[in-house]
Amino acid sequence: MATTLPKGFEALEPFVDRFAVAGTANRAQLRSDTSPEEREAFHAAAVNLIAPALDLLDRKPLDRLDESEQRLLNLTLSFSHVALAVEIQGPDEERHAELRRYMRITRSPADAVGEAA
Repeated sequence: MATTLPKGFEALEPFVDRFAVAGTANRAQLRSDTSPEEREAFHAAAVNLIAPALDLLDRKPLDRLDESEQRLLNLTLSFSHVALAVEIQGPDEERHAELRRYMRITRSPADAVGEAA
């Protein structure tokens, strides 16, 4: 399997296509579009890699990240949405997803740094 993430994050490769999403609104929508099983599998694979990912990503300015680091950043940002669903909402996530239809994200400070955030 070709790796698309920095060394040390190979365990997250199966989640790149689905969860390495750019844009805050897109990540929020992804949270609603994924099944509980998808969210839980991603959460389980990523939870212990988030701190090392942030350590790696903090070594460079955002505009200097290479493509693999940008994918890792997008996974990390998606994890924050997924963690809310898995760790906080739990079984109530489906009910809350319905309410999110009325509270759409239209812009975000994270998106100000460019397409990738």
